[in-house]
Amino acid sequence: MRLASVIEHYESALLQKYGARLLPEQRRAIAAIRHCRTNMAGEVLWQCGACSYSLLNPRSCGHRNCPQCQNHEASQWLDRQSRKLLPVEYFMVTFTLPAELRALALHHQKVVYSQLMTTSAQTLKSFSLNDKKLNGEIGLTSVLHTHTRRLDYHLHCHIIVSGGAVNRVKRQWRNSKGKYLFNGVALAKVFRARMLEALQAAGLQIPHSPEKWIVQCQSAGSGQSALKYLSKYLYRGVISEKQILNNKNGKVTFRYIESKRGESKIRTLPGADFLWLLLQHVLPKGFRRVRDYGFPHSNAKRLLQLVQLTLKVILETLKPRSRPSMCCPKCSAPMQFVQVFSPGWLSD
Repeated sequence: MRLASVIEHYESALLQKYGARLLPEQRRAIAAIRHCRTNMAGEVLWQCGACSYSLLNPRSCGHRNCPQCQNHEASQWLDRQSRKLLPVEYFMVTFTLPAELRALALHHQKVVYSQLMTTSAQTLKSFSLNDKKLNGEIGLTSVLHTHTRRLDYHLHCHIIVSGGAVNRVKRQWRNSKGKYLFNGVALAKVFRARMLEALQAAGLQIPHSPEKWIVQCQSAGSGQSALKYLSKYLYRGVISEKQILNNKNGKVTFRYIESKRGESKIRTLPGADFLWLLLQHVLPKGFRRVRDYGFPHSNAKRLLQLVQLTLKVILETLKPRSRPSMCCPKCSAPMQFVQVFSPGWLSD
């Protein structure tokens, strides 16, 4: 079921119930998804180079929360990150913000989201530098998530970490040993102290939070499977249209996979509440959900060269994945882009 049709059905109810709480970016997301691949988004003119057949197609909105868009961008990101993987073990470290701070995060998204990503990365980097076995700089790829599989608001940060570090001075690479990279309890203590300090420095009034925060650290093998998992939620929003099962009697039912047992479950909500659930996960304008730290960073080419030298590996340079070509419905030859028409061009 198309999400756009659900928005059309319940937008007025959403505005009536949650209109005062909607942020500008959430309103833009609603409009983009509703108009995606319709004449309201504009049209694209294509022409066949073989038989000269012309075709007008509705334009995609390109919004990062639209389930119909940016599949190509997700594939490109996965290609880029996969190219950076080293022949070492990787770990997935998850930093979770306590429930007591979620309301604060919703009201100050840019500040809290940025501090969560920055502070969690700094915590891992400091542990690596101070670790007797590693004593060097690790590579990190951090991805911010705001949802559970039930789509509830649950702020956390997944970080793929290299199971080894490079020492610039000694020009040496050291692999981690054992099944665990760092102790999760120790990480959580340092993360909690640094995060609260950063939020206070930003001028935010911090509510009471538990003494025990949660940081999970687990093996991710070669790192490839972890990257594939994270790539699913970088673009196209937090739900696929295949998950939306039906829209009946003013309620929307969707399917999700329960994380602990891997069982398929369903959840039914009033239409306005369903839309509000999705809109809570719309990120602030310009906010980068994915960030690299250490040698995977685009500005750390010299450090990455040192890593390759010490590990005696050469990372393959891949050409950007090209977009799938549109085939002519008449002769099946590739069609060529001609022009983009803005919405309402016929009435101009």
